Amino acid sequence: MVTPSTAGDREKVVSKLPSWLRQDLKVRAAELGIDIQDAVSAGISAWRASSEDRSPVDTSGSSSFSTWLPPGQWEELKTTCTERDGMPFVQGLAQSVQTWLSANPSPRHRPVTGIVQRKVVINQKGGVGKTAVAAGVAQALAEDGMRVLLVDYDPQGHLSDQLGVEQLPPGTDSLVLHMCGEGKGQLKDLVVTIESPRFEKRLHVLPACPDGFLLDAKIAVARMRNKEAALERALQPLEKDFDAIVIDCPPSLGMATDAAIYYGRRRQGEAEGISGMVIPVLAEDSSATAYAMLADQIESLRDDLSLEIEYLGLVVNLYDSRRGVVATSSLREWRNLGDPKVLAVIGDLKEQREAVRKRMPLLEHAPYCDQSTGMREIARQIS
Repeated sequence: MVTPSTAGDREKVVSKLPSWLRQDLKVRAAELGIDIQDAVSAGISAWRASSEDRSPVDTSGSSSFSTWLPPGQWEELKTTCTERDGMPFVQGLAQSVQTWLSANPSPRHRPVTGIVQRKVVINQKGGVGKTAVAAGVAQALAEDGMRVLLVDYDPQGHLSDQLGVEQLPPGTDSLVLHMCGEGKGQLKDLVVTIESPRFEKRLHVLPACPDGFLLDAKIAVARMRNKEAALERALQPLEKDFDAIVIDCPPSLGMATDAAIYYGRRRQGEAEGISGMVIPVLAEDSSATAYAMLADQIESLRDDLSLEIEYLGLVVNLYDSRRGVVATSSLREWRNLGDPKVLAVIGDLKEQREAVRKRMPLLEHAPYCDQSTGMREIARQIS
């Protein structure tokens, strides 16, 4: 519905938007000091001018939304929707708002100190979903406007495979060689950009290489000072190009893990709660045992080197209450820890497995499923 204003310079438009998108629009406009009506108008103009195929926005459960637009702009949006295979007008408006949000990232993500955010997704226990959490959080940060580097630090290369990125061939330049001072070129030349309109070239991957299986041994024999800083020395030249770096760690308690923990320490001048450890766990007893071993390693490194290492939080992953009292009681015990806090409980749902099969990012495959929503919640709490 369109109602002309008495002044004639604007028309009141009544349509619908999903509540989450309306809230994101309200918050972002307030952060940037922009009127919501101007943001919507700019988004419509940008969306109509773009020829890119954008991911559909889940508009289920949309409720009434009204704003004021320049005369004729709503009719122009409707015409464009018709031209684009009869797209519903609500979908066109939602995509327009999403276009504006993507083009106008939140200022809260820009590092005032110039220190890149470093999220280390870590647990020496395999099968807890480190790769899914690392990838999901990185996607959520990139979706929200941050320039993100996702480092596949696990020589098994599951993260690279899941995102459709080719692993680096053995014997070629790699992160491992740069960590050991044997790099053959510039590490930035190995970085791959994820070509998805949702992330607008803000999500990047440093692929895995099978030579990572030898990393602990190579670090042990390498002639270098402060071997725990090997990962930091390798990645430091890339830091100026990114707002956040997310490390997908291997299931190990060796030197490679020490280097990742060291990289995630809080640096001088860095705010609390920004860089540190994100620990995926399962709601089962063996996961609690593995967590205790990891905590011992972190505390030993903290004490030995006088580091400030933060636990950003736990992610209870692959949760299914139908597994009975073991699952439900374990979840309760994780929550009762208090510190570190539980950032999110991610269900064992089909969308992540579908995304892996399709070799595409979860937030592109199923942007508004429960798992994607959980990844965004984690990202909000640690950025």
